[in-house]
Order: sequence, then structure tokens, then C-alpha cells
Amino acid sequence: MSSLLASLVSRGFEVEFHGHAEAILSIDFPQALEELDHTLCGIALAVESLVRGGGGEHELTQGLRHKLATLGWQKHNFEIKKFIDGVERESISHEVDHVRNFDHGKVALEIEWNNKDPFFDRDLENFKRLHSEAAISVGIIVTRGTSLQDGLRAKVLQFAQSRNIQSFQDLIPFGVSPTARQDSLVSRLARNGRTFAEAWAEVFVSDKFGQATTHWRKLEDRIRRGVGNPCPLLLIGIPETVLTI
Repeated sequence: MSSLLASLVSRGFEVEFHGHAEAILSIDFPQALEELDHTLCGIALAVESLVRGGGGEHELTQGLRHKLATLGWQKHNFEIKKFIDGVERESISHEVDHVRNFDHGKVALEIEWNNKDPFFDRDLENFKRLHSEAAISVGIIVTRGTSLQDGLRAKVLQFAQSRNIQSFQDLIPFGVSPTARQDSLVSRLARNGRTFAEAWAEVFVSDKFGQATTHWRKLEDRIRRGVGNPCPLLLIGIPETVLTI
């Protein structure tokens, strides 16, 4: 593993290279690794921000996008056209949220913090097509790591206990408005011996960060099936250590 990502690994980030991505990045794109190392090591996320949520993009993704954009990782729409005897026969567009231009080529990156897991298929297939057309050299995906996915319930519970959350009324200051279904589930769990905080934390995490969303295991499932192959890939999983109460 490249020493340029050692600080990420020391913080608990999961880092995997596929398809000779490590050699390609370390030799031709060391600056890309350095920028990712610096940007991702600066992540810190208050659990309260997960609870508050709200519509649109989460503040973690917004923050990462802003930092990457200042370093030159810009949104780019690749347009691939095929002509036969001067007649256009095919035109396909592939939009990537972060593309960095270097002397030796382009590196593409997608952040999948909390989307539906089929977004991984879209990203990987985009990378595969763009790599086959020599439009990019490497594709990178950043998502929730295993420790973060597994530790969310405990962290949300710790948040609720530290704020003395004992009812949905106590969650109003944090902008939480339960649906009828969530209210029913929490009440049912509470009747079975759970505290309100325990029941709410379980329902909240299951609803918002469930197994059908984008996280490390779902990404690895795709990689094992060969989705995106043979595009060289760097996968980065964000760890639980970025969370603060």
C-alpha cells in the first residue's frame, strides 16, 4: 500500500487498490494521493449532524466536495461520440462529480456517502466505460467504511443518552419529526423493554443508513462480481473514528 495513504490507514480508513491502481497512482499521479490523504484526514463529523439530516446533500459530502473543488477536482461531463463515414452513430454522456486533470491523464472520483446502493453500479460502469475509451486512468470511490456502518447505532444511542433524549418531544430541537411508522416501531420496541433512546436509535439508523444504502460491504459485493473491471480502482471507506459526540 502506498505510504502516501498511511495516515488514512492509521486513522482506520479502509483502503483498497484494484487493477494496478496503486502502481498507476503512485508513479503517475502521486499528487492525487497526496491531495486525497490531506483532504480525507481532515474529516470530522458530529453525530448531531447525522440526526438533523434534512433534505439535499449531507454536510460531510458538501464539505468534501468544496475541499476537492479548491484543489481542482471539478465536476465534468464526458461526451463520447462515435462516427462512421462522417455520420454520428452513437453519443453517450457520463457525468462524474470530481475529475482531476494531471500531466499523465485524468483521475475520476465519486463520493457515495448515503445513496441507494445501485449508485455503485452506475459509478463503476461509468468508470469502466471511460477507462476503455482512455478518458480516465483511475476511478476512485469514497463511501462509509465497515466500522462506521457497524458503529452508527451505538454512536446515535450515545448521542441520545448524552442529550437525555427520552421522547420524540426531546428530539424537536434537532429537527426530528417522526413518521407514523417510525413512531409505531419505536413504541413497539419500547414496550419490549428498550428505553426510548435505544428504540429510537435502532429505528433511526435502520431507516436512514440501512443495508440497502451505499457502504463498504455493498461496494465490495460489486467488486467481487467484477463490476467496473478492468478499470483500475481505488476504494476508500470512511471509519467510525471521524464521528464526534
